[in-house]
Amino acid sequence: MFINLVSDTVTKPTPGMLQAMWSAEVGDDVFREDPTATALEEKCAHLFGHEAALFCPSGTMANQIALKVHTRPLDEVICDEMSHIYQYEVGGYAFHSGIGVNLLKGENGILSAEMVEAAIKSPFDWLPKSTLVVIENTCNKGGGSMYNLETIRQISEVCRRRQLAFHMDGARLFNALVETGNTPAEIGREMDSISICLSKGLGAPVGSVLIGHQAFIKEARRVRKAMGGGMRQIGYLAAAGIYALDNHVVRLKEDHENARRIAETLKNCSWATNIRPVQTNILIFDLVAPLTPALFLEKLKQKGVLASAFGPQTIRFVTHLDVSKEMTDTVIEHLGSF
Repeated sequence: MFINLVSDTVTKPTPGMLQAMWSAEVGDDVFREDPTATALEEKCAHLFGHEAALFCPSGTMANQIALKVHTRPLDEVICDEMSHIYQYEVGGYAFHSGIGVNLLKGENGILSAEMVEAAIKSPFDWLPKSTLVVIENTCNKGGGSMYNLETIRQISEVCRRRQLAFHMDGARLFNALVETGNTPAEIGREMDSISICLSKGLGAPVGSVLIGHQAFIKEARRVRKAMGGGMRQIGYLAAAGIYALDNHVVRLKEDHENARRIAETLKNCSWATNIRPVQTNILIFDLVAPLTPALFLEKLKQKGVLASAFGPQTIRFVTHLDVSKEMTDTVIEHLGSF
């Protein structure tokens, strides 16, 4: 059996989660008759202090729906150059919404209020209209970097004063919350919309939830349908999400500790360099030439460990629900003797 550090998306349902899915009460969600899906949406809305929420099949769809509802063609979204909506969503901002993107260079994917305010364009005919700011928390490409609440509040103040919408791609938001100690409601107060992913660190097999005020979610439901995201008996998937929120949040700290332990080992490896700060469950580092990602990953695979290349000389490890402390010990042993 491989120890899989490729991503936290590889997790499989636990026995308790499978039982919750098996026993879920379901209906047709397109007709809003799936009680378990409704329960998940109400739970998420309540957690973040918002009015409504919408189950989506993926985090990409949740983010793209948010972009579509918040903007009009010829608008632009302000985000960091490392943002998932820019790097990994196939240019969907242009395809679905007909908008531009204003890329900023933050610190490991983290923006400041000053950067956001300086990026807002003047209302000239020849410029796109700045209407939306998106932050990613935690930032995948930034090595699981996270925002503190004060920075979020400062950006929120700029958005409200300058009349821009503010969306959080919170695919790994709960990883940040268990580290900062902030509550979902504290984050929710600052945001116009939030997407959370259930199928990464929380361990559900499928699904994300988009959260916002009632009118926003009403329109989001229409856009979801247009994107092909209207589903029927999704209560089986929603039950996994409810179980994940009830049982898999606090334990995220274990993943963070495992990632930090691996990072400490890498500091003593002559073939590893530029080890990014480990704040949550993502560890990114570079290989010293002539060692290449292809060779490194093949040697690692021979030892029973899977990981992913993240650039010409870059490797990413992601710890998660299916990587135990004992498995981490094995990874550390292999790296130490590499």
